[in-house]
Amino acid sequence: MKSTFLRPVLDLEATGAKIKTLMKQRGISPRQMQLILNFPYVQTVYNWFAGKNMPTIDNLVVLAQVLEVAMDDIIVTRMVEVDIVVEEGREILSA
Repeated sequence: MKSTFLRPVLDLEATGAKIKTLMKQRGISPRQMQLILNFPYVQTVYNWFAGKNMPTIDNLVVLAQVLEVAMDDIIVTRMVEVDIVVEEGREILSA
């Protein structure tokens, strides 16, 4: 027996583009965001833009406040299908 579920996956590139757009709309530069978040290097912000990594949850809280949006409005997800198959009485992830 097989069951299919939808699971959200973070879209790093789309989230980075969203952060960049929101910052531009609010007139906040990457250097200003670096200072607000107390980062040693502005490259952290540019890495978000490039989809190389995501802000941590504590940084998302600050971003949401500074950008005047909800955290859900910053994070972009896409849905992927996950198939779970019962084989020999065990549930396993189908390839």
